[in-house]
Amino acid sequence: MQTITLLSDLRQARKPLPGKFGLVPTMGYLHQGHLSLVERARAECEHVGVSVFVNPTQFGPSEDLERYPRDLEADLRQLERLGVDLVWTPTVEEMYPAGFQTWVTVENVTAPLEGKQRPGHFRGVATVVAKLFNAFTPERAYFGQKDAQQVVVIRRMAQDLNFPVEVVVCPTVREPDGLALSSRNAYLSPQERQAATVLHRALTSAEEAYAAGERDAELLRALMSSTLASEPLAREEYVSVADPETLDELNRVTSGALLSMAVRIGKTRLIDNVVLTRKAETG
Repeated sequence: MQTITLLSDLRQARKPLPGKFGLVPTMGYLHQGHLSLVERARAECEHVGVSVFVNPTQFGPSEDLERYPRDLEADLRQLERLGVDLVWTPTVEEMYPAGFQTWVTVENVTAPLEGKQRPGHFRGVATVVAKLFNAFTPERAYFGQKDAQQVVVIRRMAQDLNFPVEVVVCPTVREPDGLALSSRNAYLSPQERQAATVLHRALTSAEEAYAAGERDAELLRALMSSTLASEPLAREEYVSVADPETLDELNRVTSGALLSMAVRIGKTRLIDNVVLTRKAETG
C-alpha cells in the first residue's frame, strides 16, 4: 500500500495500475461502514484507492471542523489490512492551493434537507469529489446510503459533467440496536448514545406503517416526528418523505421513496434514512 500526500505523486502511482479502479472517498476516522465500502470495492475492482481528507469547505462556520475526530495511523492500519493500493492524504493546501476560486455547484437537489440546514455544504462536497475523480480517475466510486442526499448530488454531478465514473451506493451499516455507524457517534455520551437509537425507531415506525398500507406522506412524517418527540434528548431538524431522485417532498408515497431525517442528540447532529421497498409494500 502506498500512502501519498502530493497530487503529482498520486498521479504517478496511479498510472501503472491496469484494470478497473475503485475509489472510496472518506474523511477518515474509519469505522465498519467505511470498511464495508472498501471491501466492496476490493471485491469488484482490480485496484482500490482511498482518500482520507477532512474537507474544510463542506463545514459551516459554526460546525465541528476542528473537533472532527481524526486517527490517521489507525486508518492506515485498517486500509493496509484490506489490501488497498493507494491512500491519498492531501493537506488542505494541496487540495485548495493559494488563489483557489473554482467551485462545483449542483442546483436543485442541493436545495432541500441537508442543503437547507447547511448552506454551502454541498458546494464543498461536489467540488472535493470532482477533484478526487480527476485525481484518481476511477471507473467506480463507492458511497454509503447513510448520506443519501450526498449520493443524489454526486450522481447528478457525475452525469452532468460527463465523469466516466459509476457511483456505487452501499447499504448503511448499523449497530445491533439500529444506530447507523457514523464518525460523529464518538461525540455521544453513554446516555446520548442510547437516546440516538430514536432515529432508527422513527424510520422503522414509518416503514412499518407503509408496509401496513399507509400511503399518506404527511402522516408518515407526523409518525416520525412523534417518535422523535418521545425522546427528551432528541431535537428534530427535519423529517422528510421525498422522491429519491429529485428530493421533492411527496404527498402520496410510492415504492422507492426516501425517508430521511436530521436530529440533534445533545450537541451532536445525526442523520439517517431508509428507502421504502416493494418488500415493505407487500409486507
